[in-house]
Amino acid sequence: MTDTSISLALAAISFILTVIWGGPLVRILRYLEIGDSIRIEAPERHLTKVGTPTIGGVMFILPVVLITGMLNAVSLIGLSVVGRSILLPLSALVFFGALGSLDDWKKLRRSTRGEGISGRFKFLIQLVLALTVAILLRKVLDAPDMYLPGLIGEINLGFWYIPIAVFVIVATTNAINFTDGLDGLAGLVSSTAFATYGGIALLQGQTFLAQFCFTLVGAVFGFLWFNVHPAMLIMGDTGSLALGSTLAVVALMTGHWILLPIIAIIPVSEVLSVILQVAYYKISGGRRIFKMSPIHLHFELSGWSETQIVQRFWLVSLLFAMIGVALVVV
Repeated sequence: MTDTSISLALAAISFILTVIWGGPLVRILRYLEIGDSIRIEAPERHLTKVGTPTIGGVMFILPVVLITGMLNAVSLIGLSVVGRSILLPLSALVFFGALGSLDDWKKLRRSTRGEGISGRFKFLIQLVLALTVAILLRKVLDAPDMYLPGLIGEINLGFWYIPIAVFVIVATTNAINFTDGLDGLAGLVSSTAFATYGGIALLQGQTFLAQFCFTLVGAVFGFLWFNVHPAMLIMGDTGSLALGSTLAVVALMTGHWILLPIIAIIPVSEVLSVILQVAYYKISGGRRIFKMSPIHLHFELSGWSETQIVQRFWLVSLLFAMIGVALVVV
């Protein structure tokens, strides 16, 4: 089998595993009454989501861990099926997912307010994890510093690589987190980005990284089986923090992280809308640019249906993902 066919086969396997165990997981979460809470300031129609099972990120995290673990175990008998390099993005998936699950659990215990762990504590842990990953990328994996479209060869960032990598990881983590507000949106957008970087990894000959990306894409597609509108399950911070951090690590491993704002145009727009809204609110003394941020809430309050927003945002995401690939091969 070719590298591409193996990657697609792994995507299919992870999709099937996720769908198979997804149904029982939803029933268990409902039985345990692990339901989502909604921010008081959210649009009124979001009240229908109250009680929807959350911490849904475990639905796609566990199959990816299982498949990757099994493939690594095969190497013990002498078969080269998967590379050790993917243990780093896998670790990011697990540890950032654990941080998100802690936040989700706190929200469940304070269901009337929908508040999780403090923002400062969450940000501090993200910085520590991101710094650890950045050092491992530089010292252990010797990941390429940066590639620019149209230029041949790697650009050496020297000392600046680690702080830049930390920024990329933390920023992408929170960007996906802001995107997770409508049924299916974060899953569709992030899976598109992972498929894009999986294709880039194949072009670079990073076979094992590509296989990991497509394994994750298949698992997220399986999660979307239960998460599309009307959602039976919400990924919560467990899923959004895991996806965002892992996407950043994958982008850094390819060296084409500079294209992340293009390939992940929707998450970037979401987080920029929040920054602009807050900054303008403070500067103008209480005026707003958007009706509400992140920007998907602005469109929702402007009369777009949830399905319209998700579909149109995904179309934009697909278009910019293709642009990203085109810039890689230019």
